[in-house]
Amino acid sequence: MPPMRWAAVAAALTCVLALMVSPAFAHAVAEGDKGYIQEISGVHLLPFVYLGAKHMVTGYDHILFLLGVVFFLYRLNHVALYVSLFALGHSTTMLLGVYFNVGINSYLIDAIIGLSVVYKALDNMGAYQRWFGFQPNTKVATLVFGLFHGFGLSTKIIEYEISPDGLVPNLLAFNVGVEIGQMVALTAILIAMGFWRRTAGFWRHAYAANVVVMTAGFVLIGYQLTGYFINSA
Repeated sequence: MPPMRWAAVAAALTCVLALMVSPAFAHAVAEGDKGYIQEISGVHLLPFVYLGAKHMVTGYDHILFLLGVVFFLYRLNHVALYVSLFALGHSTTMLLGVYFNVGINSYLIDAIIGLSVVYKALDNMGAYQRWFGFQPNTKVATLVFGLFHGFGLSTKIIEYEISPDGLVPNLLAFNVGVEIGQMVALTAILIAMGFWRRTAGFWRHAYAANVVVMTAGFVLIGYQLTGYFINSA
């Protein structure tokens, strides 16, 4: 695809994300689900599994990061390793953050999540080797950014004041749902990537595709920082 066409694709994606990234689509639980969480008490395993899966499947920030992580991974054991590191980080901070009531400003944590998307796209583009002459440890980075992704969700759940009655079982069920949703999203990504990698244009367009992903990450960062400064004024 010619550079000008890729630029148009990036611009279009930027516009779409600018429309998507609103309170209704931000890294959060949807308003209807928010009301449900606030109203119920006691153990409700299946509903929380559903909510966790729904969050992951519709969480475009998670999906963009996962896309970046698996973009150049061809062996399933490598995919499993990196996704497990991400899941470990994500699950740890989500569970502990809610249980111990440790929250971070939602705008700032979501900006960091956007940064994780930018980081991984630049990594896929070989930017760090060209700019700094070294390759960061991708496993450590995946785990660390997974921790931030988990804090993004725990912060929102804390804001919704989930009932302490049945808290631990419900959180564990929610986390199981998140992992189910992650597997669904990851499967779709791997199937799409598998077909694309078989085409002659994969290596020609891989760099430009990561430019588009990086652009999306910058849009997320810009939106969240704008919201932070507006709400802090």
